[in-house]
Amino acid sequence: VQLQASGGGLVQAGGSLRLSCAASGSIFGLDVMGWYRQAPGKKRELVATITSGGRSDYTDSVKGRFTISSDNESAWYLQMNSLKPEDTAVYYCYAERRGKGWTRDIYWGQGTQVTVSS
Repeated sequence: VQLQASGGGLVQAGGSLRLSCAASGSIFGLDVMGWYRQAPGKKRELVATITSGGRSDYTDSVKGRFTISSDNESAWYLQMNSLKPEDTAVYYCYAERRGKGWTRDIYWGQGTQVTVSS
């Protein structure tokens, strides 16, 4: 499975960006898709997830501002509104599915930089 993230950039506080993630290869069975982010000097943080059934979840700091959506297992998006400087980070898309036994296979895209200026 290959994941390609795009859509990052520089935006002023209060602005919006839309991140996209395109999955290719053997994508059958991907059942959770989402986005992590990592700011300088901080741990990678789970931002939002969406299941193949359409259920979404968000970290508290982005609730009401970010929206995750998907076309299907091949593409998903993160609409980011009312951006704040603290949203500045490298954003990574990811996906997972059941692996062998009780394991989960996790796949990562390359990061895309989001910078929010004050």
